[in-house]
Amino acid sequence: MSALQKNSDTCGIEQEQPGSQINPKVHWVGVALDVPLGDGVFDYKSSDPVELGVRVIVTFGRRKMIGVVVSRQDKPRIDPEQVREIEEVLSDIAPLPADWLRMAQFAAGYYQRPLGEVMLPSLPAPLRKVSAYQGKASRGGPVARMRKQRSPAPLPDLTPDQIPTLNTEQSGAVDQIVACNSHQTFLLHGVTGSGKTEVYLHSALHYLAGGKQVLFMVPEINLTPQFEQVLRARLVHQGGEDVLAVLHSGLSDGQRLREWLRVSTGQARVLLGTRLSIFTPMPHLGLIIVDEEHDASYKQQDGLRYSARDLAVWRGHDRNIPVVLGSATPSLESWHHAQKQRYTCLSLRQRARDVTLPHIRLVDTRRLELQQGFSPQLLEAMGKRLDAKEQVLVFLNRRGYAPVLSCTSCGWVSQCPRCTAYTILHRSGSAARHHHLQCHHCGYHARVPEKCPDCGDADLRPMGRGTQRLEEYLGECFPAARIARIDADSTRLKGSAQKLFAKVHAGEIDILVGTQMVAKGHDFARLGLVGVLNADAMLFAQDFRAPERLFAQLMQVAGRAGRHVAGGEVIVQTDYPEQPVYQALLHHDYTGFARHSLQERESVGLPPFAFQALLTAEAKTIAKALSFLEEAKSVAQNQFSAYMDMAVTFYDPVPLRVVRVAHVERAQLLVESTSRPVLQAFLSAWNPQLGPLANQLRVRCTLEVDPLEI
Repeated sequence: MSALQKNSDTCGIEQEQPGSQINPKVHWVGVALDVPLGDGVFDYKSSDPVELGVRVIVTFGRRKMIGVVVSRQDKPRIDPEQVREIEEVLSDIAPLPADWLRMAQFAAGYYQRPLGEVMLPSLPAPLRKVSAYQGKASRGGPVARMRKQRSPAPLPDLTPDQIPTLNTEQSGAVDQIVACNSHQTFLLHGVTGSGKTEVYLHSALHYLAGGKQVLFMVPEINLTPQFEQVLRARLVHQGGEDVLAVLHSGLSDGQRLREWLRVSTGQARVLLGTRLSIFTPMPHLGLIIVDEEHDASYKQQDGLRYSARDLAVWRGHDRNIPVVLGSATPSLESWHHAQKQRYTCLSLRQRARDVTLPHIRLVDTRRLELQQGFSPQLLEAMGKRLDAKEQVLVFLNRRGYAPVLSCTSCGWVSQCPRCTAYTILHRSGSAARHHHLQCHHCGYHARVPEKCPDCGDADLRPMGRGTQRLEEYLGECFPAARIARIDADSTRLKGSAQKLFAKVHAGEIDILVGTQMVAKGHDFARLGLVGVLNADAMLFAQDFRAPERLFAQLMQVAGRAGRHVAGGEVIVQTDYPEQPVYQALLHHDYTGFARHSLQERESVGLPPFAFQALLTAEAKTIAKALSFLEEAKSVAQNQFSAYMDMAVTFYDPVPLRVVRVAHVERAQLLVESTSRPVLQAFLSAWNPQLGPLANQLRVRCTLEVDPLEI
């Protein structure tokens, strides 16, 4: 059992008790509402009994809201005369199930958020909008309208590929997973191209055959189309009906409601989704699969700052079902759990197809003259691959044309007026009037100035390079090549990423320039060479997780090469080839990298050997933000000194690396402990003090448990 699972006993949602005594005249209930006050649960009354898990319409202040009934009590927590009546009990869907209520309660407690802020945002928007249930236009509510419109989704007209034969390692992994009849967390560690997806599919089909549901999670929305196609083809091949539902942020409210209903009623038996899908009710859930479990996208970065991967493990424990975490580069936390035998490690050491791992070459750029960031070695290798009719991937994790625009005369640089960050130069077409400067922190846009705002010199030049500039330069170097760029700018329109990836898979692209969007999960059949630029930028970042992220990123993008044909090659340009990250990469040695990194972290007491929480303050001035954090630290040390004696440690408040975003100054305070239960107990006592203090000092604060970015 992982350390996170040990907190499962804190779940306090009341369970239905047959024959419980309820006041026959007035029924007092607790209703969870999406408001940032207290524990998010408020007292209401009803003249009739109300089931736990039902949604109700109530008046809160001056507005009507939809909430969820989470408790029943003998008497209210406030003056009975002040308790309002429930206005309407909504019965268009069944009450939310007990296991869903338990998970929401756990998430609220562990991540220190009001219960209503967990429950309501996780429901499809139409189920939490009062307007959908009032007036003639509602026509019985969104679910009634959905049922009138619903028709069975057509099965895809696909000819499924021949089902691959599993090798010995894959078969062994599947055998262990399907033999599990209780909770167990499996860490499926397989090199890129080792066939982890086939292990997922064979395991899923076993549980589907037993009448169970399967939750299949992926970290990013752009990975869902290819997995959807694979799942539909395989499920149709097995002779089933349309049993697949898909949930991600790219769906409309109506689409999301339809898929949510299909899953929560048991009609759909496979759910493919991104992190929010972990909160979907699944009455017959039998298996949870988390692909690319190391990916930071599983951590929500606003509101309820939860880890979907960790909640998947908790949900599996609560439901007593197996959980499979898959990755070529597992998070050090998961790897540590496996080394301590809290997780069962399943290893796939060889590629599923009879091709070797790509050859990795480090190009020392310290004494080289680069052309727009390209070494002669990389340009030469690209030419050879293109001559051989193979595809090339150029990886640079920086979008835009250039990171900054500067004046060669006075040194002026394009600074965002609202943030302590530079504005990025973006080009749209060849006309200068279409170019603009954009801040990637606050979204600020401005036209490119015709001359320097400080000295008037017209010689403004871009410094550095982003994916747009690489695309332009490669077009000059290889004019016959078909070049595509895949990043957040080129894929803004709905479906654009899917279309671009389809062109790559169809062989209509020769050179693909991309950011981390192309680094994982994609199986490019003709890709022979991967070139990596500017990887060194992450080597010396302040965040202690930066080397882990860099290694995972490089291993993932390197794994795109040579998956179907022998002789795949990866060229990484670096000024520091002797760095342990690159040396481990050179030998595809995740195990060695993880061992070295864990030893380093243990020696200085960093996660997973310690547990952290981060208090962030936002204010009009950095002085006010830091003052709040100092006061919050003082409150902890004065009022909860017992926890200080139990190994709760405070660091000094410091400004964030990007201090100002959209005219708001930011600072942070890190809290740490060697004991997760002790840290949780302290946070539960400290957190209620923070809101009133923040209001008094006119500061906005956020408490994040298990932060990934510090």
